[in-house]
Amino acid sequence: MTDSPKRHHLWGRRDFLTAIGWTAIAGSLLAGTAAFGRLLFRRAPVEAPTLFRAGRPADYAPGTVSDRFLKTWRVFIVHEKGSLYAIFGKCTHLGCTPRWYSRESKFKCPCHGSGFDTAGVNFEGPAPRPLERARVWLDDAGDLWVDVGQRYERDRWSQPGAALVLAKERA
Repeated sequence: MTDSPKRHHLWGRRDFLTAIGWTAIAGSLLAGTAAFGRLLFRRAPVEAPTLFRAGRPADYAPGTVSDRFLKTWRVFIVHEKGSLYAIFGKCTHLGCTPRWYSRESKFKCPCHGSGFDTAGVNFEGPAPRPLERARVWLDDAGDLWVDVGQRYERDRWSQPGAALVLAKERA
């Protein structure tokens, strides 16, 4: 009997399929790790703009509260006692957006009933402090600008930017 010479392959079928399987597993793990690593690094700034042009002071009649920018910027523009200021519409209790009720001359939070006067000072409900004001100023062209990124709590309302004193109405 003569033995036929055995073929010695470097890879058997089972070895080849095992190698393909492990390569696929390693490739998918590498791709998943790369995708996760990409999530850790931002490609573009995430911060939204905080500045907006609110028109001219003459657009706001004395003694009024405008909710024109409430939906887009969450801001009320108040023209009271010779000054303009922007109240940031976020209740200091749990962050709901208050509504302005002109008949009652107050802001009222629909979530838990906190009430704020025209200046934004809390007088009823669970809100622990007054509403914040956003920074306001006039540019060289006389346009009113508001920056919701810079806000003032009540103890800082006397600082520049918390309110805009109108020159015509000072006297």
